[in-house]
Amino acid sequence: MPSNGGWLLALSVAALTVNTIGAATSERTERNCSVTPPYLPSTAVNTTIRLQELREHMLPMNISAYIIPGTDAHLSEYIAPRDARVAFMTGFTGSAGSVVVTQTKASLWTDSRYWVQAERQMDCNWDLETDFSIGSVAEWLIAEVPPGGEIGFDPFLFSLKTHNDYSLNLEFSNRSLRSIPINLVDRVWKDRPSIRPDSLTRLPDRVIQRSWQIKVDDIRTQMKEDLYEPTALLLSALDESAWLFNMRGNDIPYNPFFYSYTLLTMDEIWLFVHMNRVTDDLKEYLNASCDGALCVQLKSYDSVLDHVKQYVATPGVKVWIGTEYTNYALYEIITPQDKLMTSTYSPVLMAKAVKDETEQRILRDAHIRDAVAVVQLLMWLEKVVPNGKETELSAAEYVNHARSKQKDNRGPSFETISASGPNAALAHYSPTNDTSRKLTVDEMYLVDSGGQYLDGTTDITRTVHWGNPTALQKEAFTRVLMGNIEISRTIFPTGTRGVNMEMLGRRALWELGLNYGHGTGHGVGNYFGVHEWPVGFQSNNIPFRAGMFTSIEPGFYKENDFGIRIEDVVVIVPVDTKYGHNYLTFDTVSLVPYDRKLIDTSLLSSEQLQWLNRYYETIRRLLVPELDSQGLHEEKKWVLTNTEPFIHSGSSATTTFSSSLTIFLLGITVLHNVIEAF
Repeated sequence: MPSNGGWLLALSVAALTVNTIGAATSERTERNCSVTPPYLPSTAVNTTIRLQELREHMLPMNISAYIIPGTDAHLSEYIAPRDARVAFMTGFTGSAGSVVVTQTKASLWTDSRYWVQAERQMDCNWDLETDFSIGSVAEWLIAEVPPGGEIGFDPFLFSLKTHNDYSLNLEFSNRSLRSIPINLVDRVWKDRPSIRPDSLTRLPDRVIQRSWQIKVDDIRTQMKEDLYEPTALLLSALDESAWLFNMRGNDIPYNPFFYSYTLLTMDEIWLFVHMNRVTDDLKEYLNASCDGALCVQLKSYDSVLDHVKQYVATPGVKVWIGTEYTNYALYEIITPQDKLMTSTYSPVLMAKAVKDETEQRILRDAHIRDAVAVVQLLMWLEKVVPNGKETELSAAEYVNHARSKQKDNRGPSFETISASGPNAALAHYSPTNDTSRKLTVDEMYLVDSGGQYLDGTTDITRTVHWGNPTALQKEAFTRVLMGNIEISRTIFPTGTRGVNMEMLGRRALWELGLNYGHGTGHGVGNYFGVHEWPVGFQSNNIPFRAGMFTSIEPGFYKENDFGIRIEDVVVIVPVDTKYGHNYLTFDTVSLVPYDRKLIDTSLLSSEQLQWLNRYYETIRRLLVPELDSQGLHEEKKWVLTNTEPFIHSGSSATTTFSSSLTIFLLGITVLHNVIEAF
């Protein structure tokens, strides 16, 4: 699944094609605020009352504007329904957006992925701003807020960087920010969803190599060895506490996280959670009844601010925070500055980025089982699409159902991107009843999906065509594949940053003047987030080390026509070179073949073709035994057919059907069926 990662999509947004099955064809799908009375589609939300109530709460605060970010108190990418304040205020449900409200105006900022969606979901109380940057918001504030005016914000929803960026942009404007710790949207959100009552859980021993006690000792060792001598570490990102204590929850859709903070010192551990969700067994697991250095003292989630204040008031302490995920409310109480130590990422996030031997093994295993479900989807689509009855939505439902039958599956890892024709030109499109199109043999189809498993998180994208692709589609697909291969086969020194090799994924496209507008890859977790920071190919990602997992996902999108993306998850592994030491490369753990008819082998170099054939050998070696163990003989035959080795032959991806390995494996299948018959 592509991450936006600072890239605003260069392509213009294509209008989503509405399937006549899902919506009345006579209804205009986007609002029109220029007519009297304004036209609003049925998907728009009436926000008049909630805006009026919010403005009433702003008046006694004496603020001229109020900023509403689209995140939670842990600065999460994915948020729980109860934290979707932008959606509540505006009706807009996209995953990226910020809102500003004054007494007379209300505006939403979002990036190009969501402009069409915003026009469908917002009423005419709202203006849509398309420059999604803090600089743009600040310019708007300077124009709308009178000199001397104050701009309110919830400090729990601002990062340190966000606060600093706003302050810098407003510095000479005679407008200032004011921290308001009580969220004003929550005051008007009368039916705001409550915290889920589900109990928190610990991971089973079979998926753990390091106990939480070992992890705590390792982090304390880093604290002791640090030259700045921190006495405490404050963890705010939801995956930090979950990783440290080998625990999981389900507060966030698609992510097994739970609301939590941790304050770790050399001789104490405080875990801030909703206490009613902690079972007696979990208390015993955490040694919650003692007071030693490896005893977790459980505290109320809402008490973290008071507890940090109390700790900071102690003489001689210094608190280490990772600025990327610590909210401003916590940051601003750690004073004076000599009691604060900062790094971009906490030592927990840095440690979590490198998987241990057990995590690497089980994450590979999860990808093998996950490949079974994707193969089943592609097989099924080949059979049913010519009948003209299946849709983007039914395909998404099929692959998620197929995953649910695999061992240790815990649901999808994100909302499935199932897109055909012009919808696939939107990199983050997911089908709904209103937008789902019929699948046909005349269009390309892109499916980006993933699963959460007890032993790992998966994310894979394949693009296929069931008919006759155009010359542009075939060349664009091949060049996207070339970009994927070029990164995947690269050998590089330990400590190389992904951003320094990211262009390899684009070079083949650049040669034709083509490009894509999203990131090239992101970290992937072990039953964690599908976008796991700080690993990846962006400028704020950390250098690569052995044991890290990342996606590689170049693409190409032609407005109103088609979209292509090829995404694989890889693990970074050591590699032997002739002269040098400490070199690394990528080992692909996603195990689903690419669409052969879209590959023009005449464009591939011999090295790229060799890599592709080796990859297909790996698929056969790892996936075929899993298919055998599950008794999936038709799927095995499909995999063997679609992983035949390639040869250069004009412009087609022909295969050598004399492969003795294929004959041998198919023979085993026949023999197995005969034995089963007896």
